[in-house]
Amino acid sequence: MDADQLRDHCLSFTGAEETFPFGPETSVFKVGGKMFALSRFNPDDLRVSLKCEPRLAENLRAVHPEVIPGYHLNKQHWNTVILGGKLEDAAIRDMIEDSYDLVVSKLPKAERRALGWDGGAG
Repeated sequence: MDADQLRDHCLSFTGAEETFPFGPETSVFKVGGKMFALSRFNPDDLRVSLKCEPRLAENLRAVHPEVIPGYHLNKQHWNTVILGGKLEDAAIRDMIEDSYDLVVSKLPKAERRALGWDGGAG
């Protein structure tokens, strides 16, 4: 997965938007005003940080050397995923979707309904 594919995938979710609260070099992807992914899109070291359930975050780190504790984030709830390694694009896409779903699940019911969110099924 390259930087363009990463950006496109993050923006493919209903209500997703790209913002730059930390400056022009860091893309922050939000839904309902809440962050679900961020990346600097460095072509020499492409990474994305994603929200994750704490137990799953630990399991992913134990199984995949490309998944490390979230850089400058709450390490219990965030992982940083190093792209361009052995981790398959499908696994990366799944982690991004899980992050989006986790954030949306915490939004007020009316916002979830407005997004057409079905609990992450499908």
